[in-house]
Amino acid sequence: MINALIKKEFNSFLSQPVGYLLIFSFLLILGLFLWIFPNPYNILEAEYANLQAFFTLTAWVLTFLIPAIAMRSFADEKKQGTLELLLTQPISVNRLVMSKFAGLFLVSLVAILPTAIYLISLYQLAANPANIDINAILASYLGLFFLMGVNISICLFTSSLSENQLIAFISGAAGCLLFYYGFNGLMSLFSFDILVELFKFLSVKEHFNSISRGVIDSRDIIFFLSLTFFFLKLTTFKINRHA
Repeated sequence: MINALIKKEFNSFLSQPVGYLLIFSFLLILGLFLWIFPNPYNILEAEYANLQAFFTLTAWVLTFLIPAIAMRSFADEKKQGTLELLLTQPISVNRLVMSKFAGLFLVSLVAILPTAIYLISLYQLAANPANIDINAILASYLGLFFLMGVNISICLFTSSLSENQLIAFISGAAGCLLFYYGFNGLMSLFSFDILVELFKFLSVKEHFNSISRGVIDSRDIIFFLSLTFFFLKLTTFKINRHA
């Protein structure tokens, strides 16, 4: 039953042209900014052979791509009246939420995996490929996966709050932006050390940047997993209330 729900969530996105359009748009935006348009993220204009610009830009784009992918997850089920049908099946609400999370994570992987070609291109362009910090790149990809998990869990929760997909998208994007950049921005507005440390701890951007440096700190991993778990539990609670 769980595998069927994961497959349903995965196929429901990729069975529609809009799903492929979103993924294509995501890859096109990255490609244009990283290789074509003159801008601070252009890899060809960088002094060193690295993908830091790619990971920085991708983290920003994911704050809008993930809400677009996840907005219909529960909102559409509620609008179509199929959520009640799902809740009558012999599966717990917790497993239902986890199945949707897994399906959306797989969709996000489909969007991210083609970017591996950038690493191949970097090796072709580098004057000395041995100088490429592959460990930092792999750690940054790990950071992206954790970021995807957090964003998906936030957007699942916002999707459970309304049957309107547009509202689910806007609130999901707002939530992702708050945790990725909002708390980071608040750090500069306060001089109290305790508040600065609190906002720094809550900032997804700070933890993502920490992992992107190539240092896998257990505190960063625990933060990502805890935040993801927190929003998944909020979603479970909301769906239980709906039932």
